[in-house]
Amino acid sequence: MSTIIGSDGKHRCQWSATAPEFDSYHDAEWGFPVSDDRRLFEKLCLESFQSGLSWRTILTKRENFRAAFANFDFNKMADFTQADVERLLQDKGIVRHRGKIEAVINNAARAQEIVEQEGSLAAFIWGFEPDASQLGEPQTASTSAESIALSKELKKRGWKFVGPTTVYAFMQAMGLINDHVHACVMRAEAEQARKNFKRP
Repeated sequence: MSTIIGSDGKHRCQWSATAPEFDSYHDAEWGFPVSDDRRLFEKLCLESFQSGLSWRTILTKRENFRAAFANFDFNKMADFTQADVERLLQDKGIVRHRGKIEAVINNAARAQEIVEQEGSLAAFIWGFEPDASQLGEPQTASTSAESIALSKELKKRGWKFVGPTTVYAFMQAMGLINDHVHACVMRAEAEQARKNFKRP
């Protein structure tokens, strides 16, 4: 996969230069492992909203989404009512799609169930971490056996808008996969973070 040379003269994944918002997201977030339940839930929600849209659209609205959805605290979101759905449908700062709004509110209650059953959302999700030695070349896949399995299990538990492609993008972003291309300066940093990461 090709790279782009950044202002510091170092190679990075080519997509990081396709929008100004991607620069810091690529260097500081994408591919670095996360064990915080709230952050994991937020990313699953944002990936659900991104379905059919560009990630840039979602990333530029991320702070609006956080304000609208109680900072993605799923314990608070699980208490959202139909009145909240109607409120959110009037919020110009987010993606106003009734199905997706209702899905992430539903998913908040399902996240609570996973925490009750598995101890944490992180423990459940990291149980689907792929074997790195079995992965193909970075950024050449849009799904994997593990993303298909996690998607299937989430759907079985009543989650919505969590298809295999959405889940794969989530796994890339949350560091379950290091999908930075080999020549990217951040690949080694992400890999070191994954080595130091304490699996939940």
